[in-house]
Amino acid sequence: MAILNIRQLGDEVLTKKCKPVRLITPRIIQLVDDMFETMYETGGVGLAAPQVGILKRIVVIDCTPEPEPGEEPKEEDSLRFAMINPVIKETEGEQTGYEGCLSYAGMSGVVTRPEKVTVEFTGLDGDIYTLTGEGLLARAICHECDHLDGIMYTQKVIGEVITNEELDRRIEEARTRQDKDQEQ
Repeated sequence: MAILNIRQLGDEVLTKKCKPVRLITPRIIQLVDDMFETMYETGGVGLAAPQVGILKRIVVIDCTPEPEPGEEPKEEDSLRFAMINPVIKETEGEQTGYEGCLSYAGMSGVVTRPEKVTVEFTGLDGDIYTLTGEGLLARAICHECDHLDGIMYTQKVIGEVITNEELDRRIEEARTRQDKDQEQ
């Protein structure tokens, strides 16, 4: 496995529409493995093939929650998916929150996404799957599928894009205000 170079905002490849994968080959499987390794190395929850310079409709996502301290991860809690040719079939509700991207490292912006998403995709085994995700998983599916159509989250940001340090500062200020309000 290898750590791949993540393309950054401004790279033309991120504006291109990706082509469907026609056949799942050992090369595609290796690409998916490398994408997972790259995503984990960089601390992301999702990565799309164009972010590593490949114009194919492939995304990897892992929104698996961290196990409680002292507990082992459970396979049934896994939210790790490799999606070939994903197509969002249905959306429901709305969630608005901060979102970031490995292709715009260190920055965040507020984006509205569906609260619930149903996606159909081909797995690495060649079978067709339907998955319904909510919350962070729904957000990740939408974000990564947007990449496949050349859309960056920055095109959907409500207001400004800020540094992650500024976001952390704002969160800490909000917590401090909340703590003070509870004391009164």
